[in-house]
Amino acid sequence: METSRAYLVSMETKSVAALEDHLGYWLRLVSNHVSAAFAGRLAAKGVTVVEWVMLRELYDRAQPPSVLAESLGMTRGAVTKLADRLAARRLLRREASAADGRAQSLVLTGQGRSLVPQLAALADRNDAEFFGTLDVRDRAALRKSLQQLVRDRDLRGIPTQ
Repeated sequence: METSRAYLVSMETKSVAALEDHLGYWLRLVSNHVSAAFAGRLAAKGVTVVEWVMLRELYDRAQPPSVLAESLGMTRGAVTKLADRLAARRLLRREASAADGRAQSLVLTGQGRSLVPQLAALADRNDAEFFGTLDVRDRAALRKSLQQLVRDRDLRGIPTQ
């Protein structure tokens, strides 16, 4: 691959690339700022980022904890603890499966369902704040490039570390 060969040049010439020469540096810098601002907005509503992610995943449909764990890149134990926290706040509940009484699905309560659009509006505002300076074509190109990297690298779920 010719494109990946270009990234090996600094190793071959024994030069040490500056941090700013790495795309990862810029991705991390932007990601840290976007994430911190969003976490602050969510905190004002009493929700963490990972809680928002779970609530949003359950907004479209109830899901078993094992399916959520897989899609979110979390352990089943972590999903259980997170679900316990959200259930204690009456944002979700567990329902037994009609087909198999031993299996459970996580379902948003009315309170949880009404909270998700409010949190989604915060996510929209956060994106507008950070990416609104890019025109529509640049945002689409950035999204397309990032999605391509996800496909090429087979990245799944949300990294927990």
